[in-house]
Amino acid sequence: MPLVTPGIGLVFWMLVSFTIVFLILKKFAWKPILKILKEREENIEKALKAAEEAKLEMQKLQANNEQILAEARKQADAIIKEAREMKEKIIAEAKQQASIEAEKIFATTKISIENEKNQAMSEIRHQIAEFSVLIAEKIIRKELDYEQQKTYIKTLLDELKLN
Repeated sequence: MPLVTPGIGLVFWMLVSFTIVFLILKKFAWKPILKILKEREENIEKALKAAEEAKLEMQKLQANNEQILAEARKQADAIIKEAREMKEKIIAEAKQQASIEAEKIFATTKISIENEKNQAMSEIRHQIAEFSVLIAEKIIRKELDYEQQKTYIKTLLDELKLN
């Protein structure tokens, strides 16, 4: 069983070797390893802080974007409303303009018809007067002889001078 139980010399030299390696590691390796671990921890903390700040910034930007979108929607609605009002105003003005033009055309046509009517009535009166004169002339010729006509004409001329 000597293989299972170590000898005292072996245990002694193992403890001495372990202590020497431990002191060498403590002197040369432990500080740099702790320094590197501390730097890594600080870098991780900085990265976490930066990630948190980035997250907060993203939330602010998202809120700002939502606000900008809401404002853009409001402006778009206002522009659409203004365009509708302008369209209705233009349509109303066009209807009013068409109504005015129709009234002008109607008035012009009415005046033109009235003038043509008056002209036709005047011509009809003129023709009736001519026909009346012709008929009267024929009647008078038939009823009066030449001497009676002369006398009648003189009487008419005298009446005309008096009036």
